[in-house]
Amino acid sequence: MEKSNRGKSLPGLKRELAEITTLYEISKAMNSSLDLEAIMKEVLGILHDKMAMERGTLTLLNEETNELIIQVARGLSGKAIERGRYKVGEGITGRVVAAGEPIIVRNVGKEPLFLNRTEARGDIKQRNQISFLCVPIKLDGKTLGALSVDRLFQQDISFDEDLRLLTIISSMVAQAVRVHKMVEKEKARLQDENSRLRRQLKKRFHPSNIVGESKRMRDVDDTLELVAKTKATVLLRGESGTGKELIANAIHFQSDRADKPFVKVSCAALPETLLESELFGYEKGAFTGAAATKIGRFEMANGGTLFLDEIGDIPLSTQVKMLRVLQEREFERLGGTQTIRVDIRLIVATNKDLEKEVREGRFREDLYYRLNVVPIFLPALRERREDIPLLVKYFLERAGEENKKNVKYISDESMEILMNYAWPGNIRELENALERAVVLCKRETLTPDLFPIPQDGKGPGLTTFNPELSSEPVPGPLPETIEKMEKSLIESALKKTGGNQRRAAQLLGLTERMIGYKIKRYGLRPPPND
Repeated sequence: MEKSNRGKSLPGLKRELAEITTLYEISKAMNSSLDLEAIMKEVLGILHDKMAMERGTLTLLNEETNELIIQVARGLSGKAIERGRYKVGEGITGRVVAAGEPIIVRNVGKEPLFLNRTEARGDIKQRNQISFLCVPIKLDGKTLGALSVDRLFQQDISFDEDLRLLTIISSMVAQAVRVHKMVEKEKARLQDENSRLRRQLKKRFHPSNIVGESKRMRDVDDTLELVAKTKATVLLRGESGTGKELIANAIHFQSDRADKPFVKVSCAALPETLLESELFGYEKGAFTGAAATKIGRFEMANGGTLFLDEIGDIPLSTQVKMLRVLQEREFERLGGTQTIRVDIRLIVATNKDLEKEVREGRFREDLYYRLNVVPIFLPALRERREDIPLLVKYFLERAGEENKKNVKYISDESMEILMNYAWPGNIRELENALERAVVLCKRETLTPDLFPIPQDGKGPGLTTFNPELSSEPVPGPLPETIEKMEKSLIESALKKTGGNQRRAAQLLGLTERMIGYKIKRYGLRPPPND
């Protein structure tokens, strides 16, 4: 008798061990991901491997259509999944969701309510060998869907034990469904926010919003509208501060790629040693410190637009690799062997004389012709003075709004100063001057004392510059004479400003980059402070 009892208890111990193992594995799967589909595929696989449960499905209720749809399935084809749709109360699955109670069908071949809508159980003979178990998935007292499995029909199977196990698992699945709904809701919110921001950017960077009515700017607008809808590479040229990045934004957001990435890189802001890895990415272990694979800006911009500012500053070694990307639309990451193909629209900008750079061997001629497909020249502000009043009005309103200042007007004297100034820093300098004036203004009207601009020696910032030059003629060829005079002017300006390159550049009507280049070229050293 005792021997007989031990023989009967062994299957029970095996069952209990199998259930514990199953629940442990499912618990690990639940904690391994936020992807409901990935979780449920693993859960149904565990039920198959550990508990010999065959086809399994997760069916969820679409509250908008009141229809039950198979979300994840094991052992069903894509077409079968598509056919597996039920109204609430329809078939076994529909009844489980409607009543919120589990149902066991011991023999699906003899159950008229079993619809076999997926057509996955074959003919009647095959269905006579299959049992079907379906349990509701409930969350906060509400039935969200159902979890169902098939079993090969056997007389000695304990369906009550199977039902108990599936009920426990369904409660775990309910939590995964809760997280899934939260993730989907947040994803939808972020997508809506992303779409809203893109619409705002598209509106903001519409050509009609680019401030300027001069002929030079109308020409820029006309070219922009023509080129935006194409895939052509665009080369933006002009002095620093003329609005090249603004035009690049306008081209992207008016193109067919407006909903795709817009990636910006300032080539001058990155050291030569980092620029190539930043553009093309690198593989793990490619160099010391490369602890993980990193994708480059070309990959980030795939499908969209890549804007490379200061293109004239990239080293020759990087120019070779960039030429291949432009020709073949493919490259390899640093330290990698896999060829990566990209679909990008390239916009580049520079304030350098690229033709001179080519002649002097600092820029590849073949790359120059690849980039110079559609050149757009942005005029300096001194070449479009008629646009200054419009720009002043625009920057005044924006600065007042951003700084919460009730500054509405600008005096005639102040406008005259702004109109007569050379603006070596172009639009960027004008914008900064207006913002500074608004911040410091204590009234509703901007007055001349708020602008650090030369005013016949009375300005608050800089004074007028009258360099002392020799009246004697300088003998020699004209180019050499001009260089000597330029060198003398720069030396005089540096002396006047105590070696301050920024102020010296403003005195001479140059940019800081230009005066820095000329100081280096002539081997000048700023004088020590007295």
